Formats: sequence, structure tokens, C-alpha cells
Amino acid sequence: MVEVQCALSAGLPSFSVVGLPDKAVTEAKERVRAALAAMSIALPSRRITVNLSPADLPKEGSHFDLPIALALLAALDIVPQDEIEAIVSLGELSLDGRLVQVIGALPAAVAAAEENRALVCPETCGAEAAWVGATQVIGISSLSQAVRHFTGQTVIAPAQAGEVLPARHDKDLRDVKGQERAKRAMEIAAAGRHHLLLVGTPGSGKSMLAARLPGILPPLSAAEALETSMVHSLAGLLSEGGISRDRPFREPHHTASRAAMVGGGKGAKPGEISLAHNGVLFLDELPEFSQSVLETLRQPIETGSISVARANAHIRYPSRFLLVAAANPCRCGYMTDPARACARVPGCGDDYLGRVSGPLMDRFDLRIDVPPVAFTDLDLPASGDSSADIARRVARARAIQDRRFAAHPEMRVNADMEGQVLEEIASPDREGRALLLRVAERFGLSARAYHRVLRVARTIADLAESEILRSPHIAEAVSYRLALTAPASPR
Repeated sequence: MVEVQCALSAGLPSFSVVGLPDKAVTEAKERVRAALAAMSIALPSRRITVNLSPADLPKEGSHFDLPIALALLAALDIVPQDEIEAIVSLGELSLDGRLVQVIGALPAAVAAAEENRALVCPETCGAEAAWVGATQVIGISSLSQAVRHFTGQTVIAPAQAGEVLPARHDKDLRDVKGQERAKRAMEIAAAGRHHLLLVGTPGSGKSMLAARLPGILPPLSAAEALETSMVHSLAGLLSEGGISRDRPFREPHHTASRAAMVGGGKGAKPGEISLAHNGVLFLDELPEFSQSVLETLRQPIETGSISVARANAHIRYPSRFLLVAAANPCRCGYMTDPARACARVPGCGDDYLGRVSGPLMDRFDLRIDVPPVAFTDLDLPASGDSSADIARRVARARAIQDRRFAAHPEMRVNADMEGQVLEEIASPDREGRALLLRVAERFGLSARAYHRVLRVARTIADLAESEILRSPHIAEAVSYRLALTAPASPR
């Protein structure tokens, strides 16, 4: 929160803005001066000083225009001082006094609600900010309208929340011919938010499968939609105040920089991993990403948040996402295709997939080989379950997890389980534990991999609506874990 203070004092006429403003904030005085002139309000021939407190915090952005103008109007006794002190305001002024839309109205409304204040913002931001519901939001179209409101001449009704945007799921999993094992892995990934890696030859359907993942994910809850929309509001991605219940699906290009992925730039804006919060982050051509970019994913995958530390800002954004990646087995892409001989087997594949570090690869719970589809299968009619059928099974599994973690608000799905909760909920029966111990010893699983197998197995049991974690659930979870793992030396 920034408190805008305005003082009029004797001296040569001047208008100063202090408190570490950037260029956009410094220029606010010219926009405020022009807006007041458009209302036939002349500034007094006195020294005007506007202070942005705390003074040691850098200020940037055009959204300080409206609070500076209101503070000045209060200092001139044009609007009541107590009315202005009881609100939070933001907005950019045009030279004729109209208010222009700014980003960040939704998180501003949350901050205003925490301090039990009303929010005054541009009319075009009112529908977005009103989604908070815990505070009154006043949307105004011009500075003159704000004056009439605060002086009681024309009271503005509180803004109403925008509409819920309709779902946009026009891609069905039945469109993908074959690949039943990959579809099953996608169902498990969606049910428990387990990270998924698809490896296969070019044209085998990896990107088609990933693009249809949002269609089987459950819609965002009210709380998830609000926290996701707050991040999108800071990035200016909310349109006309509407909030979507669809889970985000972000697919950055492999040339994306670290700042684009993690966040940063002017104002430390959120990056792709935060924009994918509560949704899907799809990385196509995974080995083509810069290694430094890929390594930035390791910490947010574990913690569910990312701290963007820059010289002028330190901000923590949420980043609890489902990571889905696709890759070719080698540079030419046909190492695993028996119909096309690769002269550099197996070194080609080792070099190519070796660009992805072992610690990051260890964080993929499901690793699936996606073989090429035979030409004869392409002419067959669509078969298998539709996205709607799979989505119903995923919803039932998520409902089980909602009841399970009702007493643990920090956990939402099986992928979040850890510590004592993991030991209690994902404890297999005797045969299942014996199988897992043999696999862990045979393939040298890390402690992280051991626990991730248990989490996946628990999700498989939830899809089967089984309270007990049995050996078939462990066996299926292990099969996905070891799909791309070379066996250790036999004992």
C-alpha cells in the first residue's frame, strides 16, 4: 500500500512529486494539471508537494494519477478529506479528465478488502475488481464524476462483477487415434496433478494429446479462479472484467528467456510458470529449451511458488502448475522408429535427452513413450472414451481428494502430499510395499522418486475408487516411472 499525501505551502508556484517516482509517475503532475484545467479548476499560486509514502519504495506506473488528483482535490477542499482517506484508488488520467483502464485492479481490490476500505478505479476495471466481493468497488469514468460522487451530487452505484466466461473445450481426446497408454497417463496426470513427459517420434501425436488436456481437467473452484485471475490481472490478460473457470494452458516457445519463464522485467511482472498457476504449463520440444531456463523450474515445482527478486522489486508469485513436456527421442526424431534406421543410435538419444538434467527429469512422475501410429489406423473411426467421459472420472477422483485434504488446506491434490500425511494416506498393502521396495532397489530410485511413485499410485487407486493401495496400483505407477529409465546392471 502506498499513501499519497499532498501539501500546499507558501513559496514560488511549483508542482513536485517525491517518494522515488519513476518517469511515468513524475509525468502524472502534467496529466493531473490538464485534467483539472478541463474541469475549470485552476491550481493555486502556491508550492504543491505530493509525497508517495513509504518514500524509500520505488514507485512506477500510471495508476498513481487518480490518487494524486484526489489528494490534491482534498488539499484544495474541493472533496472531503475524510472521504478520500477511507478509500483505495488507482487509475490513469487522460488530459481531458477521463480515466483509462490500468492493470492490477483485482489484487488492488483484495488489498483494499484486507484494510476494510472501498476501491475507486476506472469504470472499465470495475467489473474485474468487483469479483472480490468483500469490499465496495466504485467504477468512475472521469475525474469530474469522482468529484460529484464524493461531494454527494451524484452517488455512483457499486460496480457489479463481470460474467463468467464460457468454457472453450472444442478439442476431444477421441480425435487422437490410438495412443491409449498415453491417454491413460493423461487421465492420471489430470486427476492428481502429476507431471507428465511424452517422448516419441515426430507426428506421433504428442502435441495433440497435450492440447486436449484442459478438456479433462475439472473447472477452477471459486477460490482458485480468484487467485489465478489476480496473477492474470497483473499481466493485463483479463478481458472486460470476465473471469474464466477454465484452467490456464500456457505453452511458451522454446526460445523463451528466463525472465519470460520466471517473471521479471519492469515491475517484476509474473512469468509463464505463474500464469500457469492452477493450470497446465506445456513445454513442447523440451530439450530445445535453454538449460538455464529449464533449471528454473525445479524449485517452483517443489514449493508451488516463485520469488522474483530484482533490484527494484522482490515479489513472490504462486506457481502450482501441472508440467507437461514433449520431446523427440533424438535430434532426427526417429531413433525409436524401426522403419527408419538411425546411424547414431544410441549416442544420438543420449546426447539429445541428456540436455535435460537428471534432477529435472526426476520430477516427472509419468514418462510415456508415444509410438508412431500406423497409417491403417488413421482411417479407422474414432474410438475410446471421449474427453467428457474421462473428465467425469477425473472429477470423481478430485472429489475424493477434496474430502481427504479438507483438514489440510495447504494440500489440494495427491501431488501435494508430503510428510506424515503421505505416510498415512499413501501407505500400500504388504504386497504393494514389497513390490515397490524391489523396484527401488533394482533401479536405484531416489527418495523423491520413491515418494512420487506412491503419490501416483494413490491417484490410480482414487480413479479405481479403492481405499486400499494395492500392488496393481503400485505396478502401474512404476511402469510409468520406468518407461524411459535404462535398467541398472542386473544382480
